[in-house]
Amino acid sequence: MSRVTVDPETRTAVVGGGAQLGAVDRATHEHGLAVPAGIISTTGVGGLTLGGGVGHLSRACGLTIDNLLAAEMVLADGSVANVDADREPDLFWAIRGGGGNFGVVTSFTFRCHPVSTVMAGPVFYSIDDTAEVLGWYRDFIREAPEELSGFFAFLTVPPAPPFPEELHMRKVCGVVWCSTNDDPDAPALNAARSFGTPLLDGIAPVPLPAWQSAFDALYPAGDQWYWRADFVGSIPDAAIEEHARFGEALPTWKSTMHLYPISGAPSRVGETETAWAYRDANWAQVMVGVDPDPANADLIREWTISYWEALHPHSLGGAYVNFMMEEGQERVQATYRGNYDRLARTKAHYDPDNVFRVNQNIRPV
Repeated sequence: MSRVTVDPETRTAVVGGGAQLGAVDRATHEHGLAVPAGIISTTGVGGLTLGGGVGHLSRACGLTIDNLLAAEMVLADGSVANVDADREPDLFWAIRGGGGNFGVVTSFTFRCHPVSTVMAGPVFYSIDDTAEVLGWYRDFIREAPEELSGFFAFLTVPPAPPFPEELHMRKVCGVVWCSTNDDPDAPALNAARSFGTPLLDGIAPVPLPAWQSAFDALYPAGDQWYWRADFVGSIPDAAIEEHARFGEALPTWKSTMHLYPISGAPSRVGETETAWAYRDANWAQVMVGVDPDPANADLIREWTISYWEALHPHSLGGAYVNFMMEEGQERVQATYRGNYDRLARTKAHYDPDNVFRVNQNIRPV
């Protein structure tokens, strides 16, 4: 269930449903290839893929579901189905963004891309520069070539190497960059690095598996997490003001906010071609309260919800399903827009008794 087999000739990878992203990264990297996926290597391939799959390579290579070619599944009645564009096409459509509503995927077949070494790293700025940095980033990333991705973030500088001691535990804003063009003098990357007066420029050539696992130590198993998210089309100045307010008020040092750019390759897929309906979104936004101490659970929850409530009016209405908590059926339906009815019909066909319901549930009709 965790095996990864790569065919360098066809540039495909067959991945067991129990594999973690790190195993995929290591296996594909041996052949100079990569599957677009998330940003923490301990993430499960199954959950990430079925919800959509957003990460460092999204702008250049598409969402994870955009690179899913086939899957083997165990259905609610115990039968095994092999699905792709020709076999069980409705089910194949539904699992590309519809979450774990339709069965247990025991094997994925992915398209790989020729990505090996990336130019990647964070560029941090003073938290006081938030309005200036976010205003610039908002316009820059949408016009940047698709080889360049970078998510805007609020964070507290971790108290450990490779970060300089004078920055440890300092609240900052910044952009975590990743370019599939490994030329250190690439114009787009140079333009990104030249903005403002950074506190730190950590961009360097990095093997992709190392970059994909760079955040693992920061977020080990066992932390308390509380999430809120939205898809975002634009970031008006009023939204920037709210971001700055809540960024300065990070409740714990592991809490954060990320704006993942999903313009570029994902936007060239039609909104009804897969279950993922927000192909017009430019960012997948997530606010996350994180802390290892259960005593701080209420603190991180309150900050996260308040932040989300302040920014939600500036959103497109729905959210990336992998970033959602239990938020009610209306939020689930908003996440799939006009695709929800087709998902519900597909659910009724393959799982009429709603066996697979511990999820952002799509109810059979």
